Amino acid sequence: MMKISIITATFQSARTLQDTIDSVRRQTWSDIEHIIVDGGSSDDTLSIVAQHAHLQKVSSGPDRGIYDAMNKGIGMAEGEVIGILNSDDFYADERVIQDIAERFRDPDVDAVYGDLDYIAPEDSSRVTRRWKAGSYQAGSFRWGWMPPHPAFFVRRRLYEKHGGFNLDMGTCGDYELMLRMVHRHGARLAYIPRTLVKMRAGGASNASMEARLKANLNDRLAWTVNGMKPYWFTLWLKPLRKIGQFLPIHS
Repeated sequence: MMKISIITATFQSARTLQDTIDSVRRQTWSDIEHIIVDGGSSDDTLSIVAQHAHLQKVSSGPDRGIYDAMNKGIGMAEGEVIGILNSDDFYADERVIQDIAERFRDPDVDAVYGDLDYIAPEDSSRVTRRWKAGSYQAGSFRWGWMPPHPAFFVRRRLYEKHGGFNLDMGTCGDYELMLRMVHRHGARLAYIPRTLVKMRAGGASNASMEARLKANLNDRLAWTVNGMKPYWFTLWLKPLRKIGQFLPIHS
């Protein structure tokens, strides 16, 4: 059976971490390695972690931010496939990893991704936005496309070949990594057209206009460090594509 490693970076995550851990434990796929990398929390985060004997790989200590923590987790991972699940996110249902593993049975698939729902911070049953990633076509990144990172699973060999997260990207480290692996190096993708992850609404890159402009500069840097040039409209189209996520939601 294919081992799948799930990495969760935590810092002062006591309020939401239990939901994250429970969603991994409920998965029908049995060979899952859930790794917790904590940035030195002073709340009850580590007490919650200590209650779960199955979490055999736990690291705690200062780091250089969430992407540094993710890189540490990647270095600890033993699974053939690696996924990243944030400490305030959880899997949509118990078959998520089963479906991911089935797609990776195809040896030609390098990465698998799906859709994501944003939920109200205090009401996990209320969906506020829906991110339907859609199928990837060669060149999609130039048209502002990107998949939701928490719903993006990658074979470990790609991290070994192309490297982990670039810590100089600010809040756009996930964008740069996916741009590098998919657009630059041609990782072969498989799309699961359903919601895989529930994410609590919020996010540093969209917290204000200033943050959005800073994210835009980091997006541009992501292309530059990879020796590539986007179209003149690529980086403005990227946030505009998200407008559709806010259309009225009908259950």
